[in-house]
Order: sequence, then structure tokens, then C-alpha cells
Amino acid sequence: MTKFDARRAKQLESGQHIAFDDFPGLRLQATQTRHTWTYRYKSPIDGNMRQVKLGGWPSMSLPAAIAEWEKKRGERDAGHDPALAKRRARSSAEDDPAATGAYLVRHVVADYLAGHVEHNASAAVQSNTKYALGDPIKDILDRRPESITREIAFRLLEGLRDRPTYANRIKTDLAAAWDYGLDAGRIKENTPNWWRQIMRGKLRSKGRTRNGERVTGKRILKDPEVATLVQWMPILGADVNDVAQLYLWTGQRGNEIVAIRGDEVSEESDGLWWTVPKDKTKNRRVERATDHRVPLVGRAEQIIRRRLTEFGRGYLFPYAKPKRGRASAKSLRHVTQASIGQIIARCMPYWNGNNALVTDPPIPVTGWTPHDLRRTARTMLGAMGCSNDVAEEIIGHIKPGIVGVYNLYEYDSEKREWLTKLAERLDRLVAV
Repeated sequence: MTKFDARRAKQLESGQHIAFDDFPGLRLQATQTRHTWTYRYKSPIDGNMRQVKLGGWPSMSLPAAIAEWEKKRGERDAGHDPALAKRRARSSAEDDPAATGAYLVRHVVADYLAGHVEHNASAAVQSNTKYALGDPIKDILDRRPESITREIAFRLLEGLRDRPTYANRIKTDLAAAWDYGLDAGRIKENTPNWWRQIMRGKLRSKGRTRNGERVTGKRILKDPEVATLVQWMPILGADVNDVAQLYLWTGQRGNEIVAIRGDEVSEESDGLWWTVPKDKTKNRRVERATDHRVPLVGRAEQIIRRRLTEFGRGYLFPYAKPKRGRASAKSLRHVTQASIGQIIARCMPYWNGNNALVTDPPIPVTGWTPHDLRRTARTMLGAMGCSNDVAEEIIGHIKPGIVGVYNLYEYDSEKREWLTKLAERLDRLVAV
């Protein structure tokens, strides 16, 4: 037996080793950071030279290393390959990490949903996010986050390329979930967030499909189309008709229009105003955003006054109308932007669903969505000479950059002036 010299062992440089003649294959190997006992042997299975780690020195003494060497040598003499068996066991655990209680992608998703999404997103966004981070990514849910390579991430998104907008949503949600897991210390710190790095700018919408053709671009309705639609719209009922006109006469977002409440409307010295609470706007997470004030002019004023008389201080577009002056559970909710859009979409001649809405007369202007009415109102303001600053304030966009930090003017008088001009123009169109 080669005499073990602890001083010599300490002086071993990286890559050097000490062998023991009385214990064939037993070695003490040195690296830059540690000393390790190993057993080097010829595999009885394929004849290749292999080695298996026995333990670290000095925590494992020479006698303990010899005892472990005898065990591994006995396995080798019995026809087994200790290193190969260890490698296969590790590979099996990688194939089924859930069996080892590992922190998996499904846990990353669950923590992100519970810790962030459920506290910061609307019910609709929560539902969409839960679905996006469920079945569409089922192939990676039972993998460890650190095992997700760039190739695996690319392959998942590449499989959704035919739905680029959806793929981009999943990419964004996974990137946010990874960031949450890294920040919380539940994902190893050096794990790359490939979702933020791959396919940037390559998942763009191809537009909607109509009659088998891709339709791209934004729709602005021309003056004759606006006039025709406003005259035709009552055929779809009071809610759809009123919402459509409020899009045009106010330029506001659909989800804000359908959620308007009577207690958000006030009579002021210059007329009727609607104050949209910040937490109901698209800008609710922007720190410098405020409540959004909208002057109600022309038909917008007429619609809101009529609904105030009918529904009072609650939702002015309730999901179900109150009976005998008493609020029902359904009246405590409002109609949704999606339901308004669905009714209009079902009128289009290219609607492919089995619930098409056939009207008499049929819809006279096709190829538009409710949001195109907001876009049309904004375009009309620009065409009439309204400055960008005022027009952007009217439709509720946040002032960009440093301007938004220092210019806190609310443009109330200018909003009323230009929405009055817009109402007059729309009234003239409809009267023709």
C-alpha cells in the first residue's frame, strides 16, 4: 500500500492524482477547488475505462474511501458497471423529475398565477393566462426550468407559428413567469430566460381571415359609411346602438363605455361630464395616470341622460334590466365589450359560425369592428384640425416621455370644444 501523506495530498495541483497499489483503481484526484476519491476500472459490460466518484477528501478519510472502493469493486466483479448504473439512474430522474419532487415548470406557472396574475389582472385576463400556460405548453410542464434549452423554447413557439398572436402571448406570459420565479429565488439564478431572447419581432399577426383571404391593416370608416351605419344600427337593439354611437361621439374604449355607471356622471357648470376611474382604464397600472374625464356632448349626452333616468346610479348598460325598481344579481354586472363585438360580427356576410345574425335589411357596411369606430372618431378629430395633444387627451392616451412628467394640464375646455365640433360633424353626416 502506498503510504498516504496528507501533506502531499494538500499540495496536489489541478489534474494530478495519487494512486494506491494495494487498492487497484482507487485514486485521490485534485481539481482547482477540491480533492475527490474515485474508483477507475474497466467496464465488464463494454470494456471501456470508467470511473465513479466515491467521496470528497478530507471529509471522507482513507479508510472510508477504501470501504466504498471495496463496495464498488464488488459490483464490478459481479458484472455490473457502477458508473453506468449511476448515469442511468440520473437519466431516469431527468425523464421523470416529478417523481423526485423537483420544482417544475408547472410549479413556476402556478406560483406566477397565484403570486402575480391573480392580484394584478382582471378576471378575463386571469382566465386567458391560465389557459395559455396550460394545455398549449403541456410538453414542458413536467420539466425542470433549468432543463429548458433555447432549442426547446424555440420548438414550442415554432409549433404555434400558424397562430403568431397567440404564440406571442404565450411567449410573453412564460417570460414573465420565468422572471417571477427567478426574482423569488425558486428558479436557479443562472437559469437563462430564453422566452425573452428567442423569436423577438418574428411573431407578428397575419391579420384576420375573411372569405379565405388575409385581411390586414386598420379600418377607418368613410363619412358615407358612418352616416349609413348610424341610421341602420338601431336594428341591433338599444344596447348595441347606444354603445356604437358612444364610440363615435366620445372616442372612448369599448370596455370603458360598457362599464359606465351613473355615479361616474356629473352635472357641471359647462355641461355633463363622465369621469372614468383610473382603475377602470387601460392605464390603471401606469403610476402617473389619473381618472379620465370625458365631456358628454350631442348624442352622447342624450344617450347618457336617457340611461340615467332608466338605471340611476348603477351600471348604465346592465347585464339584465332591474325588475320593479329592484336590482337583481344580474343587474349588478354590465354587458361586455366582447358581447357587443360578437353581435356585430355575426351580422357580417363572411361570419362562419352557426349563430349568424340575419337582419332585414342586412348590414350595409362590412369589414369593420367596434374598435374601428373609436379609430374613426380619432381620425375625424385630426382631419378637423384638432391638435395631437388634445386629441390624445380626448381618447385617453398617456402623454409620452418627459412631457407626461411635467405637463399635468388636463385640457378640459379643449376636450369639450373639440368633441362639440365632432358631434356637430357627425350630426350633419347623419342628417344627410
